[in-house]
Amino acid sequence: MPHHNVAEFVKRREIDESVRNRLQRKLHVTDSFVQRLGLEKELEGHQGCVNCLEWNSEGRILASASDDFQVILWDPFKYRKIQSYQTVHHGNIFSVKFLPGTNDNTLVTGAGDFQVHAMDVTLKETTQVCTCATGRVKRLATAPQVPFIFWSASEDGAVRQYDLRSPHSCSGDVNNVLVYLRTHLGHFAETKCLAVNPLRPEILAVGANDPYVRLYDRRMIRLTKIYTSENLHSQRARLAYPAEPVEVEDNLPKECVQYFVAGHLPVKQKDFKKKFRSLAATYLTFGSKGTDLLLNLGGEQIYLFDITRKQKPKSFDIPKAAMPKEHCSTSNGYSNGYHTGANGYAVSPGSKKDDKKPALPDHVEAMKLTANMLFEKEDYTPAIRLYNEAIQHYSNSPVLYGNRAAAYMKRDWDGDMYAALRDCHTTLLLDPNHVKAFFRLARCLNELHWTDKARQCLESFKLRFPNHVNSHACRALEKDIYLSGISTSEDADSDELDLMKVGESRLLSRISTQEWRWREASYDYDKRFYGHCNTTTDIKEANFFGSEGQYIVAGSDDGSIYFWDRRNTNNVRILRGDSSIVNCLQPHPSYCLLATSGIDPLVRLWSPRREDVENNHEIRDRDSAATCNQRRMKADPFDVVLMNMGYRVGGANDEANEDGNTPTYNCHTS
Repeated sequence: MPHHNVAEFVKRREIDESVRNRLQRKLHVTDSFVQRLGLEKELEGHQGCVNCLEWNSEGRILASASDDFQVILWDPFKYRKIQSYQTVHHGNIFSVKFLPGTNDNTLVTGAGDFQVHAMDVTLKETTQVCTCATGRVKRLATAPQVPFIFWSASEDGAVRQYDLRSPHSCSGDVNNVLVYLRTHLGHFAETKCLAVNPLRPEILAVGANDPYVRLYDRRMIRLTKIYTSENLHSQRARLAYPAEPVEVEDNLPKECVQYFVAGHLPVKQKDFKKKFRSLAATYLTFGSKGTDLLLNLGGEQIYLFDITRKQKPKSFDIPKAAMPKEHCSTSNGYSNGYHTGANGYAVSPGSKKDDKKPALPDHVEAMKLTANMLFEKEDYTPAIRLYNEAIQHYSNSPVLYGNRAAAYMKRDWDGDMYAALRDCHTTLLLDPNHVKAFFRLARCLNELHWTDKARQCLESFKLRFPNHVNSHACRALEKDIYLSGISTSEDADSDELDLMKVGESRLLSRISTQEWRWREASYDYDKRFYGHCNTTTDIKEANFFGSEGQYIVAGSDDGSIYFWDRRNTNNVRILRGDSSIVNCLQPHPSYCLLATSGIDPLVRLWSPRREDVENNHEIRDRDSAATCNQRRMKADPFDVVLMNMGYRVGGANDEANEDGNTPTYNCHTS
């Protein structure tokens, strides 16, 4: 819908009811609105950190809950309290939800006191208290189409299902456990967050204190119970010494769950542990169409998974057209449709080595040249941003993917090396003869500590491009891979000793065979969003913004709100949203209105402001803010303390620590 037709659509809406929904979706959140977002109002009333926000279904009421054990219902348009409740919780409230099917008259809350409460809004009293959990209750989830039912995720490793229409007892005789992670993961597994697919409520996503997202089909799971030791009865004892389960039934069929994880993280967890960084899901949410799943991963980045168009993680499974002839043949000796080109290498049907590559459109070529110039100046982040925009406009250019891979490798933020590896795969799919992409692929594999794969890739490169075998770059990489193999062997020995010292080998041995199988079958991410920092709190949210999920929003440890364009993953705005940390961001269901909260005892409302009014909350230098956050994420805990005190800590993310002998294939764009 062109901008100049907005008035016409508004006029037609009065006559044709069908126009209303189209207009609502189109004008819910626009590029102009996002660029004009500013602080509308600060709602005062809490006495502690505001840990959770929730809109009712119509967006007329905003609920907030806090460390002060208080729940407040707000009228967001009149900026006033509707009601406030002093709950009977005695732990920080981490989640609040309106229960579907109750006309917004029932609220449910979960807190750090291991309890889940149901409250009647009209009576202003707690109607039910559940004490089944033996760990902090971090998240609650509801489904619009499922009345009176909700789910909880608690740090005892359990996902529980509640139905307020049924009698409930916390004595251990009730079957309300849907998923118990410790059955397959051991005693230290924790459930951190969960979400229900809005269009397919039988699908439940669960995040834990590891990088995996688990997608369960509830229809295949029978509710069960957890039997706990009976020697701990008092609440004080339970808080200090949670009762350990003594008998747990495995109620999970192997077909009931699918795993999703960023492809580089399973092998990177050991590196994170060495740096005292933990990877844990802090928030999960589905898109409005139920096909997209957004994860805010503590200790790393934000990932978007497409649960309908699933893709396997990338490694060395490069396109056959880029492989030597002998690697392409089948068991009976046929070439799978590839003919032999020069030097005896397989070439895809109809392709020629000297085929002229199609020229890029003028505006895309201009973006590429500008990005190349930024790359040469070592301004990798703005270069990547331009490559992202160019690929959005023209997605079939191997040069753009190859250049972006080079920029990712040079910048080397968390996840960049794997993103570069994915770009190398795409480049080779579009151009099997792209020598730089093939070489960079081997380099990425080595940097990701996939030493055997890197060695295989380099050998294939030498067969595929024999003229480059004796080049300085090739010999240097061959030496690096050899040294990586030695260091990997030494690390394995030292890690085994360390595990024995801390008893962690016993923990690893508790991971079931089925769990390893589920992990090995994991699917990769679709898109990645970076720039924020998520290491300090474990309730940090990330959400879709707009009726079509056009934008991604998230809070950060630097007290800011980050906005990304979902199409090209570029950060488009940063707003200062808290004096310390922004944790919660909940978009209004139908208006361009965003509610946020964090460490401050305030709820903030953000909406489009007038263009002629200066926005004092905007952070202009987005690249510097993102770089600082990456430095903070890579710093060790002592350095983070110094940074929070205002000291500048160098070396955590310095790009100047690379030697000057970087192979030519990795240094220059095309």
